[in-house]
Amino acid sequence: MPDVTDENFTAEVLGAELPVLVEFTADWCPPCRQMGPVLRALAAEEGERLKVVQLNVDRNPETTNAYKVLSMPTFMVFRDGEPVKAMVGARPKRRLLEELADVI
Repeated sequence: MPDVTDENFTAEVLGAELPVLVEFTADWCPPCRQMGPVLRALAAEEGERLKVVQLNVDRNPETTNAYKVLSMPTFMVFRDGEPVKAMVGARPKRRLLEELADVI
């Protein structure tokens, strides 16, 4: 799963043609690590309809602060350069898919 940074966030996320699910994550966050396999599976299954990326909050404070992310993991869906949905906390893949159904 690709990482995005403050430097390439505009190109990779805001400028993407597909909706983009961004996981705001941190190395020290156990629930974030739990979500790794879930997000990789989601990316593999929904890659035609949804781009899935990660942003490390510690290394990318500009983007983290711009979207007022305070808890990890935070999932944010961007479509046409705008955030359209935000979710906080780890969740099973089935629940994540249900929550994403209205935006992908």
